[in-house]
Amino acid sequence: MSLRFNAIHNLTSYPEPKVEGPSKISSLFATNVFHLKTAREYLSDEAFKSLKSSIKAGQKIDRSMANQIANGIRAWAESKGVTHFTHWFQPLNGTTAEKHDSFFTIKSDGTPIEQFDGDALVQQEPDASSFPSGGLRATFEARGYTAWDPSSPPFIMEIGQGKTLCIPTIFVSYTGESLDYKAPLLKALDALNKAAVDVCHYFDRNITRVTATLGWEQEYFLIDEGLFNARPDLVMTGRTVYGHLAAKNQQLEDHYFGSIPERVYACMRDFETEAYKLGIPLRTRHNEVAPAQFECAPIFEEVGVAVDHNCLLMDVMDRVARRHKLRVLFHEKPFAGINGSGKHNNWSMATDTGVNLLAPGKTPKTNLMFLTFFVNTIKAVHDYADILRASIASAANDYRLGANEAPPAIISVFIGQYLTKVLQEIKERVTDTMDETDENMLKIDIHKSIPELLLDNTDRNRTSPFAFTGNKFEFRAVGASANCANAMTALCTIVAQTLKDFKKEVDALIEKGEKKEIAIMHVIREYIVKSENVLFEGDGYSEEWQKEAEKRGLPNVKTTPYALDAMVTEKAKRLFENNHVYTHQELEARHEVELEKYIKKVQIESRIMGELATSHILPAAIRYQNLLANNIRGLKEAGLPEEAYANQKQILEKISEHINKTSDLVEKMIEARKKCNKIENTREKAIAYQTEVKDTFFDAIRYHVDKLELLVDDREWYLPKYREMLFLR
Repeated sequence: MSLRFNAIHNLTSYPEPKVEGPSKISSLFATNVFHLKTAREYLSDEAFKSLKSSIKAGQKIDRSMANQIANGIRAWAESKGVTHFTHWFQPLNGTTAEKHDSFFTIKSDGTPIEQFDGDALVQQEPDASSFPSGGLRATFEARGYTAWDPSSPPFIMEIGQGKTLCIPTIFVSYTGESLDYKAPLLKALDALNKAAVDVCHYFDRNITRVTATLGWEQEYFLIDEGLFNARPDLVMTGRTVYGHLAAKNQQLEDHYFGSIPERVYACMRDFETEAYKLGIPLRTRHNEVAPAQFECAPIFEEVGVAVDHNCLLMDVMDRVARRHKLRVLFHEKPFAGINGSGKHNNWSMATDTGVNLLAPGKTPKTNLMFLTFFVNTIKAVHDYADILRASIASAANDYRLGANEAPPAIISVFIGQYLTKVLQEIKERVTDTMDETDENMLKIDIHKSIPELLLDNTDRNRTSPFAFTGNKFEFRAVGASANCANAMTALCTIVAQTLKDFKKEVDALIEKGEKKEIAIMHVIREYIVKSENVLFEGDGYSEEWQKEAEKRGLPNVKTTPYALDAMVTEKAKRLFENNHVYTHQELEARHEVELEKYIKKVQIESRIMGELATSHILPAAIRYQNLLANNIRGLKEAGLPEEAYANQKQILEKISEHINKTSDLVEKMIEARKKCNKIENTREKAIAYQTEVKDTFFDAIRYHVDKLELLVDDREWYLPKYREMLFLR
């Protein structure tokens, strides 16, 4: 029996999963996290104050305190049965990494002891040559360092019966270049904090810190493990390179927010329980639009911790799904013709005085502060749309952008009709002659323009990649498999730079004698005028918008190799270096890493397409072709007229055509791939893989294979079909 039919047979024989979730989430939440409340129990007053100031103020851990903190963390971990620890980091390969060491050691006199000192907590030295570096490190220059990030608390990961203490860290080379996603993110957050606090002081001198907040929405597919294993393309690439759309897919709109299937529900409850123990504040679960597609989302957190939690959750979800004989798919487009998966990044900024800077206020003063940060964000997106586009570029996301509810590759901003009117009013009424006597404009009350109800329920434009949704911006273009840090680093940096520019312009007007509020309104108006081309309220999928965006001068870069160019422009280098986020060398290296990643992923997809066609598709089609040929031959020999086997002959001709086309195209694709592999320049190679391999052959081969799937006897087809993967559980 083939894997496909064996998997279908086994679907009814899985034991009912037993999941014991918490009766009260709060009683379980963060029990495996060394947060400040736990630290208070295990650390001396001196060590606790050192750790707290490091977390709250971003200060470095005092080395003299490191040993005390390490001993406290070890005592806590050992009380929970932990024997090993690891520095947990996020290298540029898109996964997380860890190397486990035990607390156990032997003293010079042979005495075995458990030990975890400050040096082991603060820094370790993993091999840096085996991770992507874009040429920053060579194999013979292998040294790299992981360094503790105190802003993200240590946690205990439970895998089976084992428990490991995980220390969130950054990862840098011997010479200090960042080799991960986290280090640049922390630098971008610091740049945003400094720039935002400076601007906040126009309105409130008590504000000393601004933090970026993030609430991600993780979309994913869940399919049966047996069916997954019978699809080599899913195993190798995370998506189906072949597969005809099922007769029923999402056209009835009956899956979105529908009743959650019991087996999936058990899996959800199971991974949620694991997430709660790790301090991941999951709040929402539901069916998404496509069949077998689901979503979970947490309560908002500070960006650094939110990014760590998302990476951690994806790992937890993958492991827990296997326990339920399911497989979770994070690929942006695992199934053609139905919705892909994104990871919407809901982003805002909050002050240490408790103010959400992207929430309209209740007084003219707070509304002016809201308008300042609101308009600066729009201006940042307008000026650096190409960099935002590059931050979400990947081979997988190219399949998703612009299709089935995913936003297009054109970066635009949706703010809704009410705020559009507010900005239009400012644009029209703020003039060069405006002074403090124009009280109406200075005391603009946004609450009169926006009904209270709409503050939390702003009309959402699903085709917009960057939409304002009442008190935050939703960056919808981020892909489901992506590390949020990449997009957040870009967004926080461009907003930081725009706020710095804003402050310079306002200060210049104040120095000329302009009243502060008047100066702010003048610059806000200037920014509205300069960035209004990026505002769009309509259908992002329409051809009209493509044409209109071109007229407005908005970039429309649809493929990753070209989108990544924005990372290494002089504009990008100035931006990131001025804000101390990336050096020129680090940007060049990341550009190289992302291009190499694109090449390898397209190359793997091409290989699995060829392998499946040669070893799965064509043999099945030829067997059925022979069956039809024998049938026709038998009818001929029996003396029946040609009309008796006309339909068989017609089917045979179609199958023969698709067999020949598939075989011919696969051979040509292999030759094209060989030519691409000879190209030495990485960018040229990536473009060649896109144009000469992916664009030329992927859809063409798939067309003929998917036609064969419809024609060949179902018993001969060994690959699970869409109707089975999406609807059988």
